[in-house]
Formats: sequence, structure tokens, C-alpha cells
Amino acid sequence: MQQQSLFQQNIAEPLANRLRPESLEEYVGQQQLVAPGRVLRRLIDADQIPSMIFWGPPGVGKTTLARIIARHTRAEFINFSAVTSGIKEIKEVMQQAETSRLMGQKTILFVDEIHRFNKAQQDAFLPYVERGSIVLIGATTENPSFEINSALLSRCKVFVLQALQTEDLVQLLHHALTSPKGFGGQKIQVEDELLSMIATFANGDARVALNTLEMVVLNGERQGEATRVTPEIVEQCISKKSLLYDKNGEEHYNLISALHKSMRNSDVNAAIYWLARMLEAGEDPLYVARRLIRFASEDIGMADSQALVIAVAAYQACHFIGMPECNVTLTHAVTYLALSPKSNALYTAYGRAKQDAQDMLAEPVPLVIRNAPTQLMKELDYGKGYQYAHDLEDKIAVMDCLPPSLKGRKYYRPTTQGREARVKERVEQIEQWQKQHRGNDL
Repeated sequence: MQQQSLFQQNIAEPLANRLRPESLEEYVGQQQLVAPGRVLRRLIDADQIPSMIFWGPPGVGKTTLARIIARHTRAEFINFSAVTSGIKEIKEVMQQAETSRLMGQKTILFVDEIHRFNKAQQDAFLPYVERGSIVLIGATTENPSFEINSALLSRCKVFVLQALQTEDLVQLLHHALTSPKGFGGQKIQVEDELLSMIATFANGDARVALNTLEMVVLNGERQGEATRVTPEIVEQCISKKSLLYDKNGEEHYNLISALHKSMRNSDVNAAIYWLARMLEAGEDPLYVARRLIRFASEDIGMADSQALVIAVAAYQACHFIGMPECNVTLTHAVTYLALSPKSNALYTAYGRAKQDAQDMLAEPVPLVIRNAPTQLMKELDYGKGYQYAHDLEDKIAVMDCLPPSLKGRKYYRPTTQGREARVKERVEQIEQWQKQHRGNDL
């Protein structure tokens, strides 16, 4: 076999592998778990690691964190793939871990993509986890509540790892340019704006960010001993134009305003265009999805309550599959919302109620609808005269639920748009019933 030189071996190893952090101090992101004083950090520092599941999107450091934990606790680390292993391999590794336990050596078994194991394979871990032969750390991109057996899940602590922020990825890219393990021995000229562009393109995935940086450096312009990375090279490597966009600046708000107002005006083509402008410039799809959820209630509301269901489903789909696949999902939602009948009755209803709530913060709850869990409260007439609507023929009781000072207030004023027209009829029926049974003082 032909031997490779040390230089060749180093070049062949991907940048993401060379830069894999070896300590919590080097680890980027997930501060909600590993910052000093946080739950997981305390468990690591106390060397009291339980079996656990790391749940999060690709490239957020699940494998790296497991390796750091093993190194920090001086445990033997076994990396096990759910893609290439079966029950036979599981039992062989478990026997090895049991032998190590009898010799006083702790074993951390890291199972990547643990959700790919079937029930029988997952059950094979149970006796060894219970005996303490291993500390199991499973990594999954899928919801463990659905993909991991309840028996195994009940013996593991679930930690949720979040997609890395753009700032985290920029920090990681700067480290790659200065670290001896990365490009620290080379003169790489790359502007911060281009690093931000790469970080945005990576969409929370550190591996994608580092692989992209490696590609742009390898394709950079050689100028003597230096390598210059240009915007054109970055655009070619990520197949994306440098669009005029700043996620923290004015253009960010201009574009989301354009999307919102185009949908409000039922201009579906403009809405899809502004959606594409945002996504192709690197906007977080979950941000867009959150704005669609707001729009569904603010601008459509009861005119088509299905709009809210569609918007929430779009958010969940974006969370599951990410970019670029979720661009069609968001287009689906934007199209539905743009073409839906419009009503801002819910938005204005809350605005009117909010004003009264702020002006009259101390209005007492009417006695008739107060809770009366104790005898003293009953003696004070809490709940006296309360009528259970389900026991009544019309399912409506003759009692005032608003404070006396707000009697007759009408916050919700339904429109005749879409399905809200039927809601309006229902509201009017209820008001007519109340007038007939309470009098005309409403």
C-alpha cells in the first residue's frame, strides 16, 4: 500500500474535521446547555453524565459535544452508526463495554441517527443502560417522542440543540481562518461581508459553513503567497447572488412589509416575489413562517380560520426540512393567505379590549362567574347564580360576564368576508337572544 505524506493526509481531511473542538471552551453555540451554571454543564463538571438524547438539526454539534463529554469525563468513547449496524454489532459493543465496566472504565456509546434503529435494535440497549454498562448518548434530527421507544426514552434525558446563529457561524469562520488546524498558516484575504454571506447560506449548520469556506478558499485568486476570496467566487460556490439585504437593517423590514402588504392586498404574484427576495437573500425561513402565523390571525382571522392552520403547518414543515426544500412550503402558505378573504376584526377587537383593560385594570370579576373552591367563598356569594350553559336549552345563560362598568361593550365586530359572514349571523343571533331574555339594556 502506498503511504501518504503527513501533508497529503492533512489536506485530505475536511476542514470541519480538522477544526472539531476538543473542549467546551472551544465549542461554539448551545450556550443554553453548556454555559457555566446550565444543567448540562453542571452534569459534565460533576462527572454525573446520564444517558441522554441530543435532538437538533444537522451540523449543530451533536457528535462534537458527545466527544467533548467523553474526553472531559475520561470515558472510553465508542462511535456507533445506526445506518451500518445491527443487533449483532450492538451486542458485541455492549459486551466490550461490560468488560470495561468490570475493570472500572466508563464507556460512552454515541449512536448517531438513533432514530434509524428499529424497535428490536433500540431494545437491545435497554439492559446495558439499566445496569450502567454504558452511558448512551443518542443523536437525532427527528422528534424523539415519535422515533425512540418509550422504554428507552424514559431512561434518557433529552437535550434540545438549536440551529447555530449567524453570529456563531461567523465566529467559527474567523477561527477557521486563524487556527493552525485551519488556514492559520496561510494568507487568506476575505472580507467580513463575505463571511457573513457564507454564514447566512449555511442556515445554522456549522459543517456547511466550514465546507463552503474551504471551497471558496481552494478556488480563491492566488496573488503571490496570498489567496484572495472575491464576491464572485463566493456566489459561484453557493450558487447565490449578493442581494441587497441586511437581516438587521432597514431592507429587512422593507421586504417583510412588502410581503405582508401584498398578501393583505390579495396580490399573490407580488407576495410570492417578495417571499423569494427574502429567502434567496438568506432570510431565516422560520422568521417568515412566524410572520405568516401572525398574518393569518391579524388579516384573515374568522374569515377563514383554516388560514391559521396552514400557517402553523408551514412553520412546522420549515422546522422539519429547512432550506432550500421548505421554499415551496412557504410559497404554498403565502399563496393560500394571499387568496383568502380578509378580515381584521380580531385585530381591532383586541385593540379595543386592550384599551379598556389598560384604562380599567382593577375592574372586579362579577361574583356570578367567580370560582368558589372554599366554603368561605361560597358564603361571600362567589359563583352564586351561575348557570351552566350546557344544561340550558339554548346553551346560553342569562348572566353578565363583563364587569358592570363595561356592560354592553362590543369588541368583536365581525365582517361579511368569507366564513366570517356566518360568524356575523351567529353573533347577531346571540345578541338578539340576549335582548329578548335580559331586556333591551344591552
